Amino acid sequence: MEVPGIKPGDPITREEAQRVADALMQKWRDKHPNAEWIDAQRMTLPSPQSEGSATPPTTPPKSQFQTYGAFTDRDRKIWQESTDKLVAEGKRIFHDAKALGGTHAISCDMCHPDGANTHPETYPKYQVQLGRVALLRDMINWCVENPVRGKPFADDDPRLKALEAYILAQRKGVPLDYGKH
Repeated sequence: MEVPGIKPGDPITREEAQRVADALMQKWRDKHPNAEWIDAQRMTLPSPQSEGSATPPTTPPKSQFQTYGAFTDRDRKIWQESTDKLVAEGKRIFHDAKALGGTHAISCDMCHPDGANTHPETYPKYQVQLGRVALLRDMINWCVENPVRGKPFADDDPRLKALEAYILAQRKGVPLDYGKH
């Protein structure tokens, strides 16, 4: 949406941003006249003090929950299969030097068998190798660039996403312990 008097990239005030959001919401409502929408600012939730009070809290219409909260077993199965597929692709790349794009036959699993010693549960954290706070993807790229001798992945590279998914899946349930990894 174009904001009159504001050049692209220029900051706007919170009030101007609210006017833009309100205009966008009105467009949505005009296109969906029979749809119900929850106004989170007007919705009251029960507090410990109000339990048992005569005024019941405002509850969202059932149709709103349908969109955001009523997931079927089929939905969960689709999501699980999609996640498993991404993790499997990450595992393949993790163990395949060619898929990492390296210039010699080093793959991630040579230093990190089955994702060992990757500690994704501790990111973001300061990394001495980088001299700054890093995300897991920063360290994946550091490894790709240094031991693997490949070209770092772009942030939107599907291989980077798959590697992150695999490493995170391998470390699920490992407690966070800052300073130990």
